[in-house]
Amino acid sequence: MAAGHEEAPRARGLGRRARPALAAVAGAVPAFAFPAPSLWWLAWVALVPWLLLVRGAPTGRQAAVAGWLGGTGFILAVHHWLLPSLHVFLFVLAALLGLLWAPWAWLVRRLLGGRPGPGGVAAAVVLVPSGWLMAELVRSWEYLGGPWGLLGASQWQVTPALRLASVGGVWLVTFVLVAVNTALAALAAMLLVRRDGGAADAGSGPGTGMGMGAASGKDTGAGAHEAKSGRPAVSSALRSPLSPAVASCAALAVCGGAVAAAWAWAPVPRTDRELRVAVVQPGVVTGQRARLERSESLTRELTGRSMDLVVWGESSVSFDLNSHPRLREHLSALSSKVGSPILVNVDARRSDRPGIYKSSILLGPDGQVGRRYDKNRLVPFGEYIPARSLLGWATSVGRAAGEDRLRGDGPVMMRGSGVKFGPLVCFESAFPDMSRQLALDGARLIVTQSSTSTFQHSWAPAQHASLAALRAAETGRPMVHATLTGVSAVYGPHGERIGPWLGTDRHTAEVYKVPLATGSTLYLRTGDWIVHTAVAALVVYGAAEGAGAFRRRRRGGGRGGGGRGSSGSRDSGEGPEGAGSSKSSSPGGD
Repeated sequence: MAAGHEEAPRARGLGRRARPALAAVAGAVPAFAFPAPSLWWLAWVALVPWLLLVRGAPTGRQAAVAGWLGGTGFILAVHHWLLPSLHVFLFVLAALLGLLWAPWAWLVRRLLGGRPGPGGVAAAVVLVPSGWLMAELVRSWEYLGGPWGLLGASQWQVTPALRLASVGGVWLVTFVLVAVNTALAALAAMLLVRRDGGAADAGSGPGTGMGMGAASGKDTGAGAHEAKSGRPAVSSALRSPLSPAVASCAALAVCGGAVAAAWAWAPVPRTDRELRVAVVQPGVVTGQRARLERSESLTRELTGRSMDLVVWGESSVSFDLNSHPRLREHLSALSSKVGSPILVNVDARRSDRPGIYKSSILLGPDGQVGRRYDKNRLVPFGEYIPARSLLGWATSVGRAAGEDRLRGDGPVMMRGSGVKFGPLVCFESAFPDMSRQLALDGARLIVTQSSTSTFQHSWAPAQHASLAALRAAETGRPMVHATLTGVSAVYGPHGERIGPWLGTDRHTAEVYKVPLATGSTLYLRTGDWIVHTAVAALVVYGAAEGAGAFRRRRRGGGRGGGGRGSSGSRDSGEGPEGAGSSKSSSPGGD
């Protein structure tokens, strides 16, 4: 018996020391739901270990640390392919962005710690996804790297999830994913409470740190409350998890109903005609001129195939066309030969204004057609260095931009074969608002010109190609994702894949029959309504918490401080079990 008592503190000490590493690993698990592994089903359960670890933290501060470390692990795992370019700076960025999950983790513990009642579980299923959305929203700011690796983007090949994206964008898909994970975590926690509660009442020792968050082995939560009131504790411990479990199952049913409702009632754009679009992928070629010559050769092979548009990848032309008129005339003659306008992408110093721009330019038999589009959102460190005077040293430790590219003035509409389309360049396809704006401006097709050759043998090309499926589903507009070295892909107006992916081992020109659609999606009409709803939910919760704290303070003052000790257990560094009895009756955990 004595040996058993000595082992328990030792095990708890090991658990505390292992918690940081477990948090980082748990945060990294969702990365496998994204391409290239594409284990999309994993996203529906991947957050459960992290949630259980956070809710079991002894204090709110330790929960926030677990959130920070888990967020750091998530960013590193999803963006690990940036390591050759950013080197040690990737770890710095991941640690900074990981901080966004610290308040989220504090909220998780606040709502799910101890033994939450059904109201607490119901509140958590709304507020935990809302907190996650805030972390994703902040890191989606272009100057922090943009919305690459949003959890909802892992569902790019799941048809019901794409329909959900047409209702509320990738944000709604993320919200539902986190809500399902939260409900599953609450259900798992209740099962652990039921097991450990019965064992504790039988005198077997403390509960598990992950399941209970009660490493001290105290008789906590509802069981302690009923023991003080004279009711049988063992019976309560065995009975109390049932209502929260029912609430968790109800939340899962609501999430399933939301997906079913989107599938049944969400408006679906109707296809009316097809556009023949050729994607030219020259593959890995050494030298700018050799790449240009390969692209020309592949385009020439398309002669006689009756196309409406030919698309080249990002940086397919490395010479300014105004200062190289012979090249412009040569490409115009190529357009005339194949019988289709060619959308090229010029990465060069402009002759009509200072600086280097990445520009989408449509060329026809008579030269440039319409306005050029200059890339508007640039890749931090890849195309410019934020605060170069302070962070310019990044060029010495990685492949950061030696000279900053300059930004364009906004979206541009182009017209090819009588159809309006909107161009995007590279990681601009990760931003839902950019493709939505193009669709609102009248684009019937959205074209992304990209190049991920720097990350050729990594997850990056497949991750980038998958984003177009979400943008297509959100806007009801087909997406063409054309790259220099793969992966190139085309998606229809519902996010469905059209034709073959062109992998990183291909150099070819492929013609796709792209269905055009009329009508609009709910997301196109309403925008980021789920984000606004999440903000409102968090504001209401914060106001309710603040009002509750104010009332407790007033009551505590009236009792000469006696109420302060009873209401301050959460804020004094005690574990979640200190408020277990009140949590069963309040969603906020008060």
